[in-house]
Amino acid sequence: MKIFRLDQDPLFIAGRRMFMSRSGLWLSGTALALLAGNQTLAATMKKTGGDTSTDVKILNSALAAEQPGIAAYQVGAESGLLQKPVLDLAVQFQGHHKAHRDLIAATIKQLGGVPVEAKTKYDFPVDKLKSQADVLRFAAGLEQGAVSAYLGAIPQFDNRDLAKAAGSILGDEAMHWAVLRNAVGENPVPAAFVA
Repeated sequence: MKIFRLDQDPLFIAGRRMFMSRSGLWLSGTALALLAGNQTLAATMKKTGGDTSTDVKILNSALAAEQPGIAAYQVGAESGLLQKPVLDLAVQFQGHHKAHRDLIAATIKQLGGVPVEAKTKYDFPVDKLKSQADVLRFAAGLEQGAVSAYLGAIPQFDNRDLAKAAGSILGDEAMHWAVLRNAVGENPVPAAFVA
């Protein structure tokens, strides 16, 4: 007797890909709208002497977390261990991180800050990446860390619009984490709350 598995159904897989692709675009679009709307707010805060230093510091921490994510997905893509469609997904997720990086850096500048630079080299455990599953588990761990970082940052923002934008990025990171966990056969959503 053959057991039907939804996760192997081509229509389900295609629909899930379309949903994930569109969801990522929606979240990035939401973050763009929220952050772009802060141009006026940033100018107002500067004119009125509003202190943006706390928000700039938090944004720089977020930026410093996005940069190794971009580099890690590059390592995974160049490893030769990722097969299509997983390779395409990794490149898509890297694109999301690049969009986050660009928006965060632009917002830091709008608030009068200086964005932190990416390191020229990151110390990833490449010697332990022997299979596609190893790469995906490594990426899932990075995404989990990003979720936790944004979760911790949101309540610290003085500007609530920036907190909303960070929440949108957190949602994107959580989707990445869930998809990667699912890809290696782990429960994509193991708990009712993210910690």
